[in-house]
Amino acid sequence: MLIVVIVMLILATPFSALAAQLSGAALHVEGADIEVSFEEGDLSLPRASILDWISESACAVTEYYGHFPVRHLRVVIVPLDYGKGVVFGRTFIPGPAPVIRVMIGRAASESDLHADWVMTHEMVHLAFPAVPEQHHWIEEGIATYVEPIARAQIGDLTAGKVWRDLVDGLPHGLPAAGDRGLDNTHTWGRTYWGGALFCLLADVEIHRRTNNKFGLQDALRAIAKAGNMLDDWPLTRTLKIGDDAIGIPVLIKLYDKMKDAPFDPNLPKLWQDLGVKVAGGSVAFDPKAPLAAIVTSIMKPRADRSVCARRAMSTWTISSSDF
Repeated sequence: MLIVVIVMLILATPFSALAAQLSGAALHVEGADIEVSFEEGDLSLPRASILDWISESACAVTEYYGHFPVRHLRVVIVPLDYGKGVVFGRTFIPGPAPVIRVMIGRAASESDLHADWVMTHEMVHLAFPAVPEQHHWIEEGIATYVEPIARAQIGDLTAGKVWRDLVDGLPHGLPAAGDRGLDNTHTWGRTYWGGALFCLLADVEIHRRTNNKFGLQDALRAIAKAGNMLDDWPLTRTLKIGDDAIGIPVLIKLYDKMKDAPFDPNLPKLWQDLGVKVAGGSVAFDPKAPLAAIVTSIMKPRADRSVCARRAMSTWTISSSDF
């Protein structure tokens, strides 16, 4: 539950002035300052609920990476008269601090926020250095793959939901006729789900070769410790940092295999080996499958999960103006 510093302001401030002050707030999550502002427009949701949602998304990212990727972030909430729930998000760097701009439909509900993936997805982008445009698939692929796992590690999603969505989504990332590899095939499916497929294959291979000592999460933590979205790096430099952290060249070798040629990993066989079986709207897990332990290891929170509480434990204060 958020600690709201507001009582004294209510006692000392006229209502009209207090309403203007509610246009902005400051969140403090594990050493990171997140400045939140609201553009003009109506929302049915209380702003405290939106701040909870932003904090919880930040908590998920903090849990996965071991720290929040940047020290300063601006989040701009844009109310829309149309659209359902959380409509769209974008992360960009207009100055010294990155900005996440998220559009929310006027009628959005608490359940819409709880089910939303957009805010966490956008925050994951902060943890990876900017790479040349031809490698945009790695940026979107990591965000697509990490977001549900990070949310599951703080209890927001079940493992069944995470893996059912992977089973449903990853086929969109498979190469089609005429595919020229991830660096040269810039379709929606190959960019988002092809990038996520790269992440899953890397995660499974790292776990397999290190007997579950390390996973993609450890490689991405090392990358995020060395740089973030504010840095411009060649992709190979970034991948090498990840490989060095786990002690084996999984990321570089997989990139060489998938960058300029189609590669079909045989997903049905992979699901069978992992013990992931579709069961209604979820999946069932076969503990006797040869790679079943990898699924458990991927989903397990790291030992330092005390870095962030199971639910976001942040403080926010009322600001006197928009940020």
